[in-house]
Amino acid sequence: MTCAVYALASAEKEYIYVGLSMDVKRRIDEHQRGKERTTRAYRPFEVLIVEFLPDRTEARKREKFLKSGAGKEFLKELRSRKKN
Repeated sequence: MTCAVYALASAEKEYIYVGLSMDVKRRIDEHQRGKERTTRAYRPFEVLIVEFLPDRTEARKREKFLKSGAGKEFLKELRSRKKN
């Protein structure tokens, strides 16, 4: 079953959140509505990326990369390109 990895950027603060979910639409909506305590203070969010992977194992590998130093730099660069 496919699993999605997503990255959200706070529209107002320097904050990027990376997560994974089997139901990415519902999950992003939960972040936007403040249902998650860890991201509530950073709302509203812009969706940076959503990537669909074949299974949870592959999605977890991609999530770990995006949370690494190189992954964070990739996301910051992506965010700055979207702003311009």
